[in-house]
Amino acid sequence: MNVLLIGGASKVMDAMIDKLNKSNHRIYLLTGQKGKDKERGISRKRVFEKYDFLYDSESVKDVMESVRPEIVLFMGAYDTNFEWKHHGRTESVRYTSSLINILSAYSMLGGGRFVYLSSQEVFSNSYANDIPETEKVSPKGFKALAVAQGEELCGNYRNMQDVDTVVLRLDQVYSVPQKGQEESNPCYRMCLEALKRGSISANGRNSFSMLYVNDAVELIYKVMTAEQVGQPCYHISSMEEINEMELAQIIIEKMGAGITITDQSVGEKYRHILDGRTYQNEFGQRIFTHYPEGVGEVAAFMKRYSDSFLKSEDAGGGWGGRLLHGTKVAAKSLLPLLENLICFVIFYILYDRAAGSQYFGRLDFYLLYVLLFAAIYGQQEAIFSALLASVGYCFRQTDGHIQFEVLLDYNTYVWMAQLFIVGMVVGYIRDRLRHTQDDKEEELGYLYERIEDISEINDSNVRMKRNFEAQLVNHKDSLGKIYEITSSLERYETEEVLFYAAQVLGELMDSRDVAVYIVANRDYARLFSATSPEARKLGNSVKYTAMGDLYTELSNGRVYINKNMEAELPLMASAVYAEEEMQLILMVWGIPWQRMTLSEANRLTVIGTLIQNASVRASRYLESLKGQRYIPGTSVLNEDAFTQLVKAFLDAKSKGLTECTLVEIVTGYQGYEQASALLESCIRQTDYMGTMEGGKLYILLSNTDLENAEGVRDRFRKLGYESLLKEVMV
Repeated sequence: MNVLLIGGASKVMDAMIDKLNKSNHRIYLLTGQKGKDKERGISRKRVFEKYDFLYDSESVKDVMESVRPEIVLFMGAYDTNFEWKHHGRTESVRYTSSLINILSAYSMLGGGRFVYLSSQEVFSNSYANDIPETEKVSPKGFKALAVAQGEELCGNYRNMQDVDTVVLRLDQVYSVPQKGQEESNPCYRMCLEALKRGSISANGRNSFSMLYVNDAVELIYKVMTAEQVGQPCYHISSMEEINEMELAQIIIEKMGAGITITDQSVGEKYRHILDGRTYQNEFGQRIFTHYPEGVGEVAAFMKRYSDSFLKSEDAGGGWGGRLLHGTKVAAKSLLPLLENLICFVIFYILYDRAAGSQYFGRLDFYLLYVLLFAAIYGQQEAIFSALLASVGYCFRQTDGHIQFEVLLDYNTYVWMAQLFIVGMVVGYIRDRLRHTQDDKEEELGYLYERIEDISEINDSNVRMKRNFEAQLVNHKDSLGKIYEITSSLERYETEEVLFYAAQVLGELMDSRDVAVYIVANRDYARLFSATSPEARKLGNSVKYTAMGDLYTELSNGRVYINKNMEAELPLMASAVYAEEEMQLILMVWGIPWQRMTLSEANRLTVIGTLIQNASVRASRYLESLKGQRYIPGTSVLNEDAFTQLVKAFLDAKSKGLTECTLVEIVTGYQGYEQASALLESCIRQTDYMGTMEGGKLYILLSNTDLENAEGVRDRFRKLGYESLLKEVMV
């Protein structure tokens, strides 16, 4: 199944891609971002194709036409492409216009299902009971208002454009966050507060429910893949009530000692829980991750990687934590200066001890000291080292007393200039080398990313190539595949061919609603087999000459396509001819209108031609039964012929290909010859009379269930004959 996901990188998106991958669906992704500032959170290897276009782009229409998705999932309230926190007003306008563009492009395709993810944010009031789907929304804030307007847009397209849209309101989805990523659920907010302040503010009068992301994705997936949905909107909720005090207790248990709770349980009770019973009754529901496990994972992760969630001004939690963090930052900044001072003291001692030495007297330790810090830390530390060295030199020259003569000595300034020049040049070279190295590493990182992207694109191309190769070999449109399936009719008995012709036609046309009619005369055709109740809605007998365009197209040897979408006619139909006489009419329902094309018509023609030999041979054989296998002088089939016919009908009935009822006639002392002559006027042309079990008279009522058979039995009683229903052949 082709699934188009629309949204930015998030935990919900990642979990949904994992679920669809495991279920072997073909995933397409519209990121909502333009160009190379694409999402780093989603790998190309996990999707079949990714499209980097803005939602309001004209390319969205091209994407829809190219993918032709059977399911579209729009992340809606969980789309990270919208910055609600700082640009709520402008983002609400962009959100609505983007959704309109997406829906209008999707509505032009027809068929499929559009799933829109909403949230509990569309309700802002307090509710004593769980909130049902019928409750009027009460959004508060730009995001909630935009999400609610999105729900209304989906409803309008459903009602006016007949687009299959489903709105899913999720109740407080939470997950283990990515490092440094902000989230808006209560679990994240409380964990972050615990890290910042060392305490959690909680109100025991505020109650809500939360849903772990993996459970949410499982429940969304059921709606996406359901054949039919009974409601345009569903609430998805764990319906497990929890208040802020209880949630804070779980977080403290997982984060460990040192965190306190600030009780703020004041005011009226605020309860906000979605009612998910409608969803639960229709699809079934099981929650795998409960609060102790899910909240525990979030708390443990945020504690382990607390540095990525905290800023310098609030790190560590509490006044002591902030002071400790500030001390660490200051120490890290002052460490090079402390090293410089310590090394200066060491080199000052070395310079003092080397003075007057025969071997080390001419060695300038201050110059080595400046060169060392210039090479390690760069220009800034080189200047500071030169200043310290100058002070130490002057102090040493005057034995602890700086005299005016030393400051006037030009040799002192020459030495200082030499020190600063060497230090600054070496520091500059070091800084340039470091800058060049950083540029090279950045370029290498960029090239590695390009290589990774090229590798992912190549993997995608190889995967697409293999898929297309498999489609060429195995696709249902290939003549080899069609011939292989239609040839399977040859293995059935003659009486069974027409039943399984409907099954084969349904498989090849990818439709569950297929019917095969046998032409009885120049006006009427009788239903022989069908694969569903929908395919039987025209009845057991149809006057095909009065069906307007359908008859015109079939009589001219063309495939009928129901372009006007007339409800009482099949979507496509074709006739099978033998010796220029119409023998069979193949009718197909249950296909999307976008497949009602010339290509599909040609495929139906090819299928009809390939099954022609087997089906016409079977039709003629069944007609010949009445002329060649009757008991002489009667309209009753002999036991062998009738037994084979009954077996074929009952086998087809067990597989849902037809309806039939077997009736035993109680003739008493009267022979079946006289009884059959009277009963023949009470049965249809499509029914069969025959003998079994040593001469007992039976009637096979084709395309008749047990309920409708009662009317036929009443007619038998009026002629003086009782009958017994036989559900299985004896």
